[in-house]
Amino acid sequence: MKGFHGKDSGSQDMPHGMPEGTIKEVYSQIKEHGHGKVSHQYMKNMQNQLRLVFWETTAGCNLECIHCRRLDVSTQLMNDDLTTEESFELVDAIAEAGNPILVLSGGEPLFRPDIFDIAKHAVGKGLTVALATNGTLVDEAMARKIVDAGVSRVSISLDGADAETHDKFRKLKGSFEKAIEGFNHLKDLGMSMQVNCTIAKHNEDQLRDLYNLAVKLGADAIHIFMLVPVGCGVEIAEDQMLPAERYEELLNLFYDLSKDAVIQTKATCSPHYFRIMRERAKEEGTKITPKTHGMAAMTKGCLAGTGVCFVSHKGEVFPCGYLPVEAGHIKKQKFKDIWKDSPVFAKLREPDLLGGKCGECEYKKVCEGCRARAFYETGDYMAEEPYCIYKPKMMNKA
Repeated sequence: MKGFHGKDSGSQDMPHGMPEGTIKEVYSQIKEHGHGKVSHQYMKNMQNQLRLVFWETTAGCNLECIHCRRLDVSTQLMNDDLTTEESFELVDAIAEAGNPILVLSGGEPLFRPDIFDIAKHAVGKGLTVALATNGTLVDEAMARKIVDAGVSRVSISLDGADAETHDKFRKLKGSFEKAIEGFNHLKDLGMSMQVNCTIAKHNEDQLRDLYNLAVKLGADAIHIFMLVPVGCGVEIAEDQMLPAERYEELLNLFYDLSKDAVIQTKATCSPHYFRIMRERAKEEGTKITPKTHGMAAMTKGCLAGTGVCFVSHKGEVFPCGYLPVEAGHIKKQKFKDIWKDSPVFAKLREPDLLGGKCGECEYKKVCEGCRARAFYETGDYMAEEPYCIYKPKMMNKA
């Protein structure tokens, strides 16, 4: 299975014998070439290659989650959603730009009656397709349609380890139970499953329980997302954003969980994790390799505009779903040209342009800080990450 967030596309100039992207391929090459050589070459080859495209297939959704990246969530399909024909054209354009994982998200992607045709079209173009859903609409028949469409992995969001916590965050009583039912329907059909968790004050004490729940459900992976204040998230930021010190504590806890994890773990929208991972490994006298630290050894923190981009339901292209700085529009430019030539993306690909302590930090090339949180606090997406307690060594010398 190609990892939802962990898969990396192959490189045309990759030397013979070096890994070309899937987790299976990477690990087979590790046995032949050694951990250090493979991970170093892999990171070098993957620089600024398109790895993941998140597509907001519709702004329509059956839930009204308090942290949604949108402010204008609709309970029905939107008139300005891309048409089926436009959707096919977008898929073609993405395939022309590279070989990324295409994540069909929303809103709620299962709102679209043509979502399975879109998925099949993407698979036919050679793309790995993942589906990000809240899970509440997945009955047995829907699960079968998802499998038959050729989707490789489904992520279902669980924002609490129990119904009370999750349902309050999702603003629908019974949504936890329905999400679990949807998860099980898909798992029963052999689908690779991933649990996504947004971590904020409402569930900060449930991180270990969420991991245990994912294992109990038979998930292949758990990805945690630290809350980013955008859309509805801005309205709850004061009450729900974790202090930087607590943020640091939880990422250290996640590191501890990941060391003995029996499923794939990934900290997403949590770039500090990649600094913490290196600090902890140094303390332990452990070399960071795919064997010791999984796919986290072969990626970096913020991937916005460098390995990842987000396409809105109208066709706008952003660095990620949480950074509302438009890099282009698919109705005005070719997607591959946006990815290659956008000034916004070009700036994000230069860590030496980072401001404040991020620009001084020795970990900037593996962390880069969350550009969306920087934008929220300052209006400058290249400013320093506001939720980081680390003081760079260079600043200590001053």
